Amino acid sequence: MLFNSLTFVAFFAAVIGTYWSLGSWNAKKNLLLVASYVFYGAWNPPFAGLLFATTAFDFWLGARIAATVAPAAKRVWLVFSVAVNLSKLGFFKYGNFALQNFTWTLTRYGISYHPPHLDVFLPIGISFYTFHSLSYTLDCYRGATKPTRSLRDFLLAVSFFPQLVAGPIVRAADFLPQCDAPRAPDHRRLIWGLLLMTLGLFEKTVLADTLLSGPADTVFGYGGALAPLDAWTGSSPSRARSSSTSRDTRLVRSGRRSAWDST
Repeated sequence: MLFNSLTFVAFFAAVIGTYWSLGSWNAKKNLLLVASYVFYGAWNPPFAGLLFATTAFDFWLGARIAATVAPAAKRVWLVFSVAVNLSKLGFFKYGNFALQNFTWTLTRYGISYHPPHLDVFLPIGISFYTFHSLSYTLDCYRGATKPTRSLRDFLLAVSFFPQLVAGPIVRAADFLPQCDAPRAPDHRRLIWGLLLMTLGLFEKTVLADTLLSGPADTVFGYGGALAPLDAWTGSSPSRARSSSTSRDTRLVRSGRRSAWDST
C-alpha cells in the first residue's frame, strides 16, 4: 500500500474515523494493531508473519534479559538477540550477494560450483522494524526501560503503520508509555499533522515523481563527466545501457519508484 495512493488515503481516513468513534482504549489499540498489520500485509501477506515473529522473539528476549540477574547471562541473551536479528537482516539484504561472491571465489581456485539462485525478495521496511525491535532488547539490557507485559502493546510499538516502512526508528522507551493511557484529542495537532502529510505528498507526487524524475534519470544515465554518479546505481554506464532490460535493472528502477521506503 503506497502512501501516495488513493487506497492509502481511504485506509487512513477509515482508521482515523473508527479510532475516534471507539470509546475503549483497549479497542483503540486493537484497531491500530490490526490496521498496522493490514497495511503491511497488503503488500505481501507472508511477510507480515516475519514481522510478527521478529517482534514476538524480541518481546520474549526482553523478558529474559530483565529476569536475569547475572551480568554474564544478560550479555548472552543480548548477544543472542543481536545475532539473530542481524543474521535475518543480512540474509534478506545480502544473501544473493554473498552467494555470488562465494561462487566467484571458488571459480578463481578452479572449483566449478553452480548453486541455485536464492531469488530472495527484500521485505519492505525490514531494516526499520528490525532495528526498532532490536532497540527494545538493548534498552532492557541497559536498564533504560522495563520490559512490557503486554505483547499487544509491543507489537503495536514496532508495527505502527505511520512509521513502519518509512521510519524514523522510534525507541520502545518512547512509544510504550503512550500505550498506558489514552490522550485527550487535540484538534490543533491533528490539523498540523494533516498539513505535514499534505506537504509530503506534494513533494513526493508533484516534485519528485513529476517535475524532477526526468532530470534525475538524465543525470544518472549520463555517461560523460558525470559518470561517477553511476556508483549510486551500482553499475557502469555501458553495462547499464547494455542490460537495461535485465531483471536486476528492472528491480532497481522499480525500487526507486516505491513509496518513501528506504530499507
